[in-house]
Amino acid sequence: MAWTMMSCKTQNLFVDKSRTQSKTDSIFAYNPNYQHSIRVDDKVNISVWGQEDMSIGSVYGIYNSNEVYGKWLLVDARGEISVPRIGEMKVTGMTVPQLKDTLRTLVGKWVQNPIVDVKIMNKEITLLGEFRNPAVVHVDKDNNSLLEMVAKVGGFEFYADLTKVRVLRNGPDGKVKMAKLDLTASGDIAMVNLQLHPGDVIIAPSKKHKDFDKRISTIIPFASSATAAAILLGAF
Repeated sequence: MAWTMMSCKTQNLFVDKSRTQSKTDSIFAYNPNYQHSIRVDDKVNISVWGQEDMSIGSVYGIYNSNEVYGKWLLVDARGEISVPRIGEMKVTGMTVPQLKDTLRTLVGKWVQNPIVDVKIMNKEITLLGEFRNPAVVHVDKDNNSLLEMVAKVGGFEFYADLTKVRVLRNGPDGKVKMAKLDLTASGDIAMVNLQLHPGDVIIAPSKKHKDFDKRISTIIPFASSATAAAILLGAF
């Protein structure tokens, strides 16, 4: 059975077609060990069990991590955060486990066997274009997939051009890389169902005839059948 993700009208995904899947940059290759690296402007929560004075937005407290109330540390332009008692820390490029291990070592100067937790609050993936509910989707985990994110926004709209889906990602060199996907082409599903990283942007463009269909739907109800036929023949 073909897998469909369209409303009103179905369009088969992953069926055998003559066109081939667009090649993607190596930055989009699947990495089972991928972990988000902390970067400038990330919002970091730090929780130290039983040490409220060393915690920022503690998940162990009554008033736990909440972006609305500013319970987080913002990674500044130098890649640093200010941690109570410890002071300025360079955190960019570190993963969450690495930062937790570093904090355990530092907090261990005052607390025996400290329990430390770290959370990045603003891990998001943006979906724009012909989706049912285009949105900025918050993600807690690092390993997310394209089709998983599409499902979270309700799937594609009728006019989505599934042959020209784009995924944008900031590369390590600071330049934006783009993957060009044809979701209707057969081949390696891993090339289609990309592993997404926080910060990625997915764009689903419209089919070329979308604007024409909208104009015709407005004109035809007010035109005679002969006039409507002439309009359609002239358009094609």
